[in-house]
Amino acid sequence: MTAVETINLEIDGIHVHAEKGRTIMEVADSMGIRIPRLCFHPQLSTLGACRVCIVEVEGMRNPVASCAYPVSAGMKIKTSSPTLRRLRRDIVELLLDNHPRECQTCERDGNCELQNLAYSLGVRERLFAGERKKFKIEKSSRAVIRDAERCILCGRCVRVCEEVQGVCNLDVQKRGFGSVVSPAHGEKMAESVCIHCGQCINVCPTAALIEHSDTEAVLNALDDPDLHVIVQTAPSIRAAVGEGFGFPPGTPTTGKMVTALRLMGFSKVFDTNIGADLTIIEESEEFLSRLKKNEKLPLITSCSPGWISFMERFYPEMIPNASTCKSPMSMLSTLVKTCYAEKKKLDPEKIFVVAIMPCTAKKYEANRPEHMAPWGKPYTDAVLTTREFIWLAKCLGVNYRELPDGEFDAPLGMSSGAGDIFGATGGVMEAALRTAYEKVTGDTCPNLNFLEVRGVAGVKEATIDLKGTEINVAVANGLHNAKTVLNGILRGEKKLHIVEVMACPGGCVAGGGQPYPPEGMYVLDPNLARMRAKALYAIDANKQLRKSHDNPEIMRWYAEYLGEPNGHRTHELLHTSYTAKLPRGVR
Repeated sequence: MTAVETINLEIDGIHVHAEKGRTIMEVADSMGIRIPRLCFHPQLSTLGACRVCIVEVEGMRNPVASCAYPVSAGMKIKTSSPTLRRLRRDIVELLLDNHPRECQTCERDGNCELQNLAYSLGVRERLFAGERKKFKIEKSSRAVIRDAERCILCGRCVRVCEEVQGVCNLDVQKRGFGSVVSPAHGEKMAESVCIHCGQCINVCPTAALIEHSDTEAVLNALDDPDLHVIVQTAPSIRAAVGEGFGFPPGTPTTGKMVTALRLMGFSKVFDTNIGADLTIIEESEEFLSRLKKNEKLPLITSCSPGWISFMERFYPEMIPNASTCKSPMSMLSTLVKTCYAEKKKLDPEKIFVVAIMPCTAKKYEANRPEHMAPWGKPYTDAVLTTREFIWLAKCLGVNYRELPDGEFDAPLGMSSGAGDIFGATGGVMEAALRTAYEKVTGDTCPNLNFLEVRGVAGVKEATIDLKGTEINVAVANGLHNAKTVLNGILRGEKKLHIVEVMACPGGCVAGGGQPYPPEGMYVLDPNLARMRAKALYAIDANKQLRKSHDNPEIMRWYAEYLGEPNGHRTHELLHTSYTAKLPRGVR
C-alpha cells in the first residue's frame, strides 16, 4: 500500500497536517471550520461555479474556490475576513436579485440552502435592481416539476442525472442571461428521457425542481363523504418519516405513522409490506420456473419504477428478463379494488387509494396505462412522497412526536420482516432468497440473514448455495451502477441468475421523495442510507414472521381469491408488461 503523503499548512492561524491532494474545503471541514458553499456536493464532481466558497491564500492575488483548490505545503489560508464576507454577500445578493420574491409561499421555505445562506451572510436587502429572468413553470411530468426561475445554475441536478443515474437528461442550455437547465432542445420533462427518479429534486438547493404534488387531491378525497379513502405506506417510509418531526435519522416510527394517518381521516391504514410479500411469492415462482427451464435468465426485479423507466428507454433488449410482477404498491392497490372491495361489498369506483412512497417515480407508475382499472382510472389514485405526507400531517394539526403507537388495519396490515427490508438496497434479493431457499430445498432456511447482499455498495455480487443448487446474484443501486451489471450481462461477462436493481443510490431509503436531510448531512450520503436501512433490518429482526411465504394473510388471499401463485388469476391482477419507449440511448 502506498504511504499517504502529508503536508503542513495553516488555516485561520491553526497549524494542521493534511493529506496532499485534498482540497482546502475538505481540510477545513476536518478541522470543524465550515466554509459557505452552494454548488458543492460531496458525492458529485466538483464544478466550482458559485464561488461562494472562496478563501484567501497568502501570496495569491485573488481569492480561490476552496471546493476545487488543492492544499500545498506552507499555505496560509483565511476562510473568513471582511473582504470575503463582502464578496460572498455580493454573490448571494446577485443570485437573490435574479430570484423570485416568493419565499413565504415556496415549497422550500425554511429548508432552502440559498435562503439559509442569505441569512447567515447578513443579506437584509436587495441592492441590484434590473431585469430578472422569466420562464414558465414546466408541469408536463407526473413526477417532477421544473421551475427555471428558481434555478441558480449550480449544476447539481445535471451532475446527479449524469454521474449517479447515467441518464444525462438535464444540461445547461443557451448562454449568458438566457442560460437555463432543461432537457435537450428545451423539451418538456414528460417528453424527455427523464426516468422520474427525483434525485434531481433531492440535490437541488432551492425549489427549481420539486415533486408534482398530490396533496390537494388527497385533501379533497378526505373531504368527500362518498369516498372510502384507503392509505398504504411503503416499507422505507417508517425509517425516514420521523426526520420531518425532529427524530434522528434512522428512527423507526411505524406506530406513530399509523396513528397519524387515522387522525388525518383515512378510513383504513394498510401496509404496502403485504404487497411486498405478495411480490416475493409471485416473483420467486416466476424465478424458479425460469431457472427450471433455463430461459430468460437472469430474472431482473421490477419493484423500482425508476429502473423500469430506465430499462424501457435505454435497455429495451432486457425487457424479456424483467419480472412481470407489479410493484408492491400496485399489487396492493389492485387487491384493494378487486378482492378487498368484493369481500367488503364496496363499490371499487368509490374507493380512493392513496400510497405514501419514498419515490417520485411512483407517481408516474400509478398513471401508466398498464396500471389502469377496467373503468379507466388508476388502481392507485394518488401518490404522496414522504415529504408530502410530513407536510400534510402538519397541515392537519397532527402532533406526531406525542402520538401513541397504532396498528395497521386487517386484513391488509399483516406482513413479514421480508417486506420491511424491501426499502434497503439488497432487501428484495434477501427476501427472495429466504423464499427461494425453502422452495428449492424443501427445508427450513437455517439463516435468514443473507449478509452477502446487504450494504450500500453500488454493486454487490455473490454465489448463494441452496444446498447444492448454486445461483449467482447481483444487486445494483443507482443506475450508473446498474449499467455496469447490465453491460456485463449483454457482453456475456456476467453469468447471473437473478439481479436486483434499485434506481436510487442506497435503495428506497434514499428515494427521490424522502425527507431532506438535517443540516450537516447531504442527500446521497451513504451514512444516511445506512442509518435508515439499519432501522428496517432492526424491524425485520424483531418480527416473528420473517418469510413472505409464511404470511397467513397472504395464504388466505390466495386460497379465497387469487388461486395458485403465478397462475392465471394472479397474472390478470398482479402482473404487468413493459414497452420500449424511445430509441436506444447512448451508454
